[in-house]
Amino acid sequence: MNTQALDYNQYLRIADGTYWVGFANPGAGLHCNPYLIVDGGEAVLIDSGSRNDFSTVMLKIMRTGTNPGQIRRLIYQHHDPDLCGNIPHMEALINSDELRIISHRESNIFIDYYGAKSPKDCIEELSLRYTFASGRELRFIRTPYAHAPGSFMTYDTKTRVLFTSDLFGSYDRCWSLYSRIGDRCLGCTPGEPCPVTGETCEIDGILAFHRCNMTSSRALQYALTQVEALDVSLIAPQHGSLLHTEAARKAVIGHLKRLTRVGIEDFLEEAGL
Repeated sequence: MNTQALDYNQYLRIADGTYWVGFANPGAGLHCNPYLIVDGGEAVLIDSGSRNDFSTVMLKIMRTGTNPGQIRRLIYQHHDPDLCGNIPHMEALINSDELRIISHRESNIFIDYYGAKSPKDCIEELSLRYTFASGRELRFIRTPYAHAPGSFMTYDTKTRVLFTSDLFGSYDRCWSLYSRIGDRCLGCTPGEPCPVTGETCEIDGILAFHRCNMTSSRALQYALTQVEALDVSLIAPQHGSLLHTEAARKAVIGHLKRLTRVGIEDFLEEAGL
């Protein structure tokens, strides 16, 4: 795949039956990535996006050949507006009695405030899994306080794609859907710009995002242990770029594991407390 010549005005297939249906804004510092999984006659939409992005997301969904009424589940891995803002629009166009929202109970409390009308399931009440009619299984892995109490990841057992929500997110000054991180980044000192390529340092943007948006190093380290326990082919975060190579995943996980000042810890250090 030529990852440097992608048309972001179109949906992009990232794995078998799995599509990026997001909105690319070259001027934005924070990109959001909704994902669609299609299996037979049913579909699941993960972190569907903001109110402003609704028309773009839905157009791309339909261009995949998916009828909105085929979407059986809306999965929200936490409750922020960049994930959940377009829920009422999604519900109106899907217009199906079979539609349900899947999140964690800690998030479902807040999802109600977006005007969501569909029945809501807690991942723990679903035994941490959703199964398509074909038997294809999505597993939910809790990552509490990384960055919300109800945060979790979604793992597709068929493709081994791990949808990580804010984990592995980034502040993107030079965004592309597929990360450019490689072997050269394994032992580097993140900074601006990259001393090898002269481009914006992706690792630096990832570390800055986690330092600001994760609650603590302990919460972050727990989440990373959950990732390392899985057989993953691709990491698909809700912000930032896809980590589609083993080198990229190894480099980013390594740098994040060495991050000690996170969230409240960073604040207290800056305040001298």
